[in-house]
Amino acid sequence: MTLQEATLVRHSVRQYSNRPLTEEQAKILRQQIAESNSAKNLHMQLVLNDTKALSGILAKFLRFSGASNYIAMVGKQSPSLHENLGYEGERLVLLAQTLGLNTCWVGGTFSRNHNVRVDHDEMYVAVIAIGHGLTQGKQHTSKPVSTFADIDGKPEWFRRGVECAMLAPSAMNRQNFHFTLLPATSSLPTVKATSKIAAFAGIDLGIAKFHFQLAAGEENFRWA
Repeated sequence: MTLQEATLVRHSVRQYSNRPLTEEQAKILRQQIAESNSAKNLHMQLVLNDTKALSGILAKFLRFSGASNYIAMVGKQSPSLHENLGYEGERLVLLAQTLGLNTCWVGGTFSRNHNVRVDHDEMYVAVIAIGHGLTQGKQHTSKPVSTFADIDGKPEWFRRGVECAMLAPSAMNRQNFHFTLLPATSSLPTVKATSKIAAFAGIDLGIAKFHFQLAAGEENFRWA
């Protein structure tokens, strides 16, 4: 399964079995985490066998159970931190799906603890629960494609990108992102991605941009 194929079958899962990740699964995830951290100046960390992070009152309200493994979304404070965490975090989410694992983005309903290192100039923004789900989750409902972009008369790669972005998870399923194909000013077409102001909007935009680029093909455009 490719990352793009994973976008079609990956859904948020909140109930997990006590089956641990294999050494190979953990190794592959840690390798990608290291690459993503280096590329975007992040400090994401895979934490295994921690039953406390997703066991608080709010987590229980959201019906989390059995979630003892997660990726801590940490990075150096900067204007692009949230978007970078969303972009690289979604890469990990889809990678996990190709490894036979399930995931769920969690922001604001997790407990920060000593198992995660956060340096003085860093922020601990969210976590991604990861493990063997009791179910495969359900596809979220989506707004009409016209909400996300004007695709009439646009290239096929742009339409593919928008449709893949529509599969991206977002906080409260708001789907507040929008893509615009700008007038050509260089050899590559330029795409502008924006999001309405809301909680976790930066993360949501990064997630949507990763989906868009995955399907559109980075060789076909550049970001504004």
